Amino acid sequence: MAINKPFEKEYDLICVGGGIMSATLALMLKLIDKNLKILILERLDRVALESSAAWNNAGTGHSAFCELNYTHENENGSIDVSKAIQVCSQFEKSKQFWSFLVNNNFIENPKNFIHPVPHHSWVEGENNIAFLKKRVTEMRKYALFEEIQFSEDFNEMEKWFPIMMTGRNSSEKIAATRMELGTEVNYGELTRTFFRILEDQFNTPVYTSHEVEDVDPTKGKDWLIKIKNLQTNKKIHCDAEHVFIGAGGGALPLLQKVEIEEKEGYGGFPVSGEWLICNNPIVIKKHHAKVYGKAEVGAPPMSMPHLDTRYIDGKQELLFGPFAGFSTKFLKEGSFFDLFKSIKWDNIPSIWGVFWHNIPLTKYLLEQVSMDHEDRMEELRKFVKDAKSSEWDLKIAGQRVQIIKRDEEEGGTLEFGTEVVHSKDGRITALLGASPGASVAVDIMINLLHFAYPEKAKSQEWQQKLSEMIPFWNKTIQNNEEEFKNLRYECSETLQIYLPKKSDKGV
Repeated sequence: MAINKPFEKEYDLICVGGGIMSATLALMLKLIDKNLKILILERLDRVALESSAAWNNAGTGHSAFCELNYTHENENGSIDVSKAIQVCSQFEKSKQFWSFLVNNNFIENPKNFIHPVPHHSWVEGENNIAFLKKRVTEMRKYALFEEIQFSEDFNEMEKWFPIMMTGRNSSEKIAATRMELGTEVNYGELTRTFFRILEDQFNTPVYTSHEVEDVDPTKGKDWLIKIKNLQTNKKIHCDAEHVFIGAGGGALPLLQKVEIEEKEGYGGFPVSGEWLICNNPIVIKKHHAKVYGKAEVGAPPMSMPHLDTRYIDGKQELLFGPFAGFSTKFLKEGSFFDLFKSIKWDNIPSIWGVFWHNIPLTKYLLEQVSMDHEDRMEELRKFVKDAKSSEWDLKIAGQRVQIIKRDEEEGGTLEFGTEVVHSKDGRITALLGASPGASVAVDIMINLLHFAYPEKAKSQEWQQKLSEMIPFWNKTIQNNEEEFKNLRYECSETLQIYLPKKSDKGV
């Protein structure tokens, strides 16, 4: 990509990392102002090989339809759905942006990256069933979740996910929810599509095999970006008014080199993932669903076990996991010294505080790392009772670096979401963290634009263009339910996924 195009001395924006985050930010900005000079830099020889790669993430369009960790049960027994509303609203903005690209002929075939796959929550035991019932009752109060179904009926669940019901009987205490609006997304393919649009239609260079070694302030307001061509070892220097560090696990080590006080106290805790992949086409075809269970005690939220239909490289797949692993690498293609190099004087209290207050997590990871193939198969058989060991293979997924940050009371806290760290003037921004990540990239970038370009983001021109691309970027669904329902229908129609109900009242 762009290998023959010479570097320029100055850019309006340099994006570090060739994943979904850089691709989304750069494309949104080019659609707002095509004259912006933007450069993308990726250290690997292709884009979308780390966190955005299809095998390295769950591929779920995270909407809180099935992820039980987004609905917390309070001490009084009530269910807090605020996080579910937030995540679902964020994903709806992603769908609106993707629909805009399809409708304006930037993307020809949405089926290359998105498919309709129903989302299910599935639980066992009376207490969990009671929780699931309360969850559904509370969620149905909101337009986002009106169509969610609940069932304890054996025959109905047999239709929803037949391979999970084989070998069970109707006396078992099990229940599930179903949301037809669920989606499976190939974020790797979407990322590559975005970069093709940027290069072909907006003349935006994407340089692979180029590593950013440092980012230093200049005498003016710009940043000096020190780049190394990994193929020739040639050193390159460029100036940029704005810098975005969206390098997944590589974001923290680079951020730590930047001379801004906002980086102080941040650390990273790497967690790797593994999937069981079904190799029997007959079994794969029998399951068309994403089914999420409950995470074990002490497990991180992103470790919720799930049995997923996936579409990767034009082929239907069936995955189960994730199983947690541990590596001191911050990237799948990183160094075993990444974790140790990230420990600085300013983040030692944060790291120690996280370790001291997360002993159950440490125990959980040790148990996961010690698993063999049969141990993993036993976990799968909680979902698929007759799963055969010979029909499932192990595949290493991606690395995730969870955020460690300062906390006055505990020294440090471990965060499992995403967070944008930015300088006071917003001229340098970095995205740290993991899930729900790619699903909510559009909303993250909307917020980032307001950090990085506060004056322009307030202008009528920018706000009008944002409204054209993402109609609900600044609207609340609660106050515009009829308009939202119709827009959700239109986006589903454009993206060729399940069609929800339209509003009876119209827009």
